[in-house]
Amino acid sequence: MFSHVMVGSNDIHASQAFYDATLGALGAGAGRSDPMGRIFYINDGGLFMVTMPIDGAPACHANGGTIGFRAASQAAADAWHAAGLANGGTECEDPPGVREGAFGKLYLAYLRDPAGNKLCAMYRVPA
Repeated sequence: MFSHVMVGSNDIHASQAFYDATLGALGAGAGRSDPMGRIFYINDGGLFMVTMPIDGAPACHANGGTIGFRAASQAAADAWHAAGLANGGTECEDPPGVREGAFGKLYLAYLRDPAGNKLCAMYRVPA
């Protein structure tokens, strides 16, 4: 459904350290930069990018927006969360844990990245 997700950053180095750690905990390799200074992560056919805003205005996060990353297990979601906290991320929402709803049981872990973007690592708990 999606070709890519891109978020803005006012500090590309802090964002790369954060995403290298958090996405690395989910199995992605370190980010690679292009000549424009954007950072790219490729994993399981998905493309995630971080950039300084092209228009020169400050980056800001989406109010109400969340970017979800698939985790292979509860342990992977916890490792993602811990890596994020250790690399400039901040807690938001409830602590990592199982939530039950219309889509069954989901193990969810939430963070905000150094630029304030709301992120989630999600593991679908088998029925």
